[in-house]
Amino acid sequence: MIMKILYKARSTAEGGRSGHSQTDDGALSVNLSEPGSGKAGTNPEQLFATAYAACFDSALQAAAKRIKVAPAGTKTTVEVGIGQIAAGGYALDIDIFVDVRGLPEDQARQLIETADLLCPYSNAVRGNIDVRLHVTAV
Repeated sequence: MIMKILYKARSTAEGGRSGHSQTDDGALSVNLSEPGSGKAGTNPEQLFATAYAACFDSALQAAAKRIKVAPAGTKTTVEVGIGQIAAGGYALDIDIFVDVRGLPEDQARQLIETADLLCPYSNAVRGNIDVRLHVTAV
């Protein structure tokens, strides 16, 4: 795929899931811990969920312009699960929950489906990870 790169982020991890990760500009610096370990820190699934939620919520704004609707606001929550697959490796599982204020449910559904086509995270995982979209029109 040939594309014009608009922005590139760089982060380095050391020590894996029990180590530390930091962006090269120092804007994000986190201690990592395995889920359930009781150690202070976050884990890659939490970081991915946070990034995906922010990106998807921004994609909703672009989608609203594209389909010419004006929601009063949106809130996106992403759940990222990890589990072992039959072949012995691991895979992710994702649920995206979007609250859309000020639109009827059919327009809210169209909005999140359009955002799913625009969001770079959605495009990156499409066909590789099970993703379920959930909408609540508020």
